[in-house]
Amino acid sequence: MITLDATDIAILTIIQQDTSLAVADVARRVGLSVTPCWRRIQRLEEQGVIRRRVALLNGEKIGAGLSVFVAVRTNEHNADWLKHFAEVVAAMPEVVEFYRMSGDVDYLLRVVVADMRAYDTFYKTLISKVKLTDVSSSFAMEQIKYTTALPLPESTE
Repeated sequence: MITLDATDIAILTIIQQDTSLAVADVARRVGLSVTPCWRRIQRLEEQGVIRRRVALLNGEKIGAGLSVFVAVRTNEHNADWLKHFAEVVAAMPEVVEFYRMSGDVDYLLRVVVADMRAYDTFYKTLISKVKLTDVSSSFAMEQIKYTTALPLPESTE
């Protein structure tokens, strides 16, 4: 784990909310001049704390408004099967999150599609490419909270 000071946490808090801000604006908000602020951001990127900067799109506006949580069970528990499954899933742009789980479900996917017909096409493609024991789909009826901002640790200063 990387040690973050209060200024690092302040910078991360700001850019998690709006990465389009100019470095000068971030610097002003955290009480630094531009160059030291930019150096901190670069260091956080080099350390892997900041993985990348992206634009967050409105799925409904671009025809990708249906979120489906797909629970997958398999009787295959070997490295070759997992490698194949991960490659298949990685090639499916509808899958926006993919987790290996503990408990009753082996894998959990969050799939984003336009509608039920698009999900059915996705589902048929998935089961045609990978041997699965059980696939259970839950459709999100309403998104109540969505954020990409991670909780940051308290400063130890």
